[in-house]
Amino acid sequence: MASPRLLRSCLLATLSATLVAAAAVAPAQAEHRPESAAAVTFSDTFDGPAGSGVDAAKWQLETGDNVNNHERQYYTPGTDNAKLDGQGNLVIEARRENPGNYQCWYGTCDYTSARLNTSGKFTATYGHVEARMKIPRGQGIWPAFWMLGQDIGEVGWPNSGEIDVMENVGFEPSTVHGTIHGPGYSGSGGIGAAYTLPNGEAFADAFHTFAVDWAPDSITWSVDGNVYQTRTPADLGGKDWVFDKPFFLILNLAVGGYWPGDPDGSTTFPQQLVVDEVKVTTSDG
Repeated sequence: MASPRLLRSCLLATLSATLVAAAAVAPAQAEHRPESAAAVTFSDTFDGPAGSGVDAAKWQLETGDNVNNHERQYYTPGTDNAKLDGQGNLVIEARRENPGNYQCWYGTCDYTSARLNTSGKFTATYGHVEARMKIPRGQGIWPAFWMLGQDIGEVGWPNSGEIDVMENVGFEPSTVHGTIHGPGYSGSGGIGAAYTLPNGEAFADAFHTFAVDWAPDSITWSVDGNVYQTRTPADLGGKDWVFDKPFFLILNLAVGGYWPGDPDGSTTFPQQLVVDEVKVTTSDG
C-alpha cells in the first residue's frame, strides 16, 4: 500500500489530497455487467492536432510536487508533459529532465510529468466509469486513473472518499490495483484488490480498458470487462461509506514515491501513459 498523496499548497486549492493505493490480490471473475440503456455523461476521445492541449472545457492541469508521498516528479502546466498525439490519444509523458528549473521537496526536481482532473468541470455520481489506456513500464513508474469526492475542499481527505479505478507500480508489470479510501480505511488501510494478466503478459504491451461500475452501496472493478472485485458497505466493518455523492476524475503519471520506489538504472525515460478514451455512462437515461 502507498501512503496518502497530498500535493503541496501550489496545487489547486480544492485538491488537498492525492493518490493512495491498496494491494490486496483477488482472482479475476467472469464478466457480469447489467444490460440496460446507457446515456453518455462524459466522453473524451482526445481528437485534435498533434501537439495540442487537452480540452479545457473538460480538464485542468495541476502543477507542483508531492512531498508527503515522496514522489520525484514536478507536474507541469500546458503541453509540456501532456498533449494530443494527433491520432486520437492523450499522451502524458514522464521525463528525466527539468528545463524549467522546478524545485521539489528534495531540491531541484529530477523529473517532470503531468496530472489532469475534471474538478469544477465534470462530476459523476454513479455510473460506468472507464478509461482505455496503454500504461508505461519501469521501476519507479506509477500511472493512475482515479476519482476524488468533489467536497474535498470542505471535508478534507479521506472524508471526501477516493475511488482508484486503476493504479500500477512499475515493479508489477502484469498487475493493476483497484481501491477505495475513506474515513478509517485510507492509506495502508484502503480496501481493494488486484488484477493480474495471465501468462506473464505486461500491461504496457497493449491498450486495456479499466473500469468501475458504481451504484448506491456498490462499486465493481473490471479490466477488459473481466470483473475482479465488488465492494459494499459490508466490507467497511461499520465505517462510513462515503461514495454516494459527486466525484471528479483524475489522470496522472507519477515518478517515484513510497509505494513504487524510485527509478533505478533499469528505468528508461521518457515513459508514456497513452489514453485513448475516457468515458462515463449511466443507465439513468
